[in-house]
Amino acid sequence: MTLISPEQLIDQLDDPNIVVCDVRFYLMDHDQGRREYDHAHVPGAVFVDLHTELAGGPGGGRHPLPTVADFAEVLGRHGVTPDSHVVAYDSAGGAIAARLWWMLQSIGHLRAAVLDGGFGAWVAAGLPVTAELASQTFSHYPTPDGWTGIVDAEDVANTSATVIDSRAGDRYRGEIEPIDSRAGHIPGAINRFHADNLGADGRHRTATELADRFSNIGSNAIVYCGSGVTACHNLLAMELAGINDARLYPGSWSEWSSDPTRPIATGNQPDADRIDAIINQIDHVPMLNNLTEEDIIGWDEHGLPT
Repeated sequence: MTLISPEQLIDQLDDPNIVVCDVRFYLMDHDQGRREYDHAHVPGAVFVDLHTELAGGPGGGRHPLPTVADFAEVLGRHGVTPDSHVVAYDSAGGAIAARLWWMLQSIGHLRAAVLDGGFGAWVAAGLPVTAELASQTFSHYPTPDGWTGIVDAEDVANTSATVIDSRAGDRYRGEIEPIDSRAGHIPGAINRFHADNLGADGRHRTATELADRFSNIGSNAIVYCGSGVTACHNLLAMELAGINDARLYPGSWSEWSSDPTRPIATGNQPDADRIDAIINQIDHVPMLNNLTEEDIIGWDEHGLPT
């Protein structure tokens, strides 16, 4: 189960295998999520800190993945076992909670879901909240073999797969950049703002709507955002749409833009950027040297081979 509704979760709160994780996080105020948790949270929920528990490893970017050993320790510290059903929620429509969901999927822990609509939907449904801290239960979570479904900057630079930028359109186009060193996007990337996975009610769009949103991306797409967090929301939406082979670039724009030797693109010209990226990939294949730009556009619209 990828999503769980507040109405479904309330019926399962007494299940000892359920571990509810409050992952509220605010980039400009790292302590706000914890303060909100201390004020009111879903009964029995434990607080999981994105900045210190779901990030912090040796990789590049603002929120590099922790080592799998450290992540296993985090899970054990919060009482999660391989048999647990983990439910994550936030106050951002699932954009933060999806990071925990994706990390669990990546290590093979498939019993995980995001609370549809987050804490706001829980409160709007009139369901109970508490300020009482959950009793701390420790467990042992075996160290996984490693992260799966990830790529690095070199993979992105050399890919022929579709690259998806999950940030807001103005950051993608390079009109603003409030955080990172350079504005713009990875050349060839298309823009699918993660917040558009939600309807006006703050809950996720239907599987049909999401499938339409991510149609024609081809196989093994690469998804990034600012720091590898909200990209996971697109990965969750793609899972709902039946697309389960997409990969995360954890370093994302915060890593890519920090290296002045890496190219960037601005504006809203994915076709032109994509053509350049394809040409770079096929220049060394003699049988493809006679392809015209029109051939490439038609080819790309139907999904690039991998």
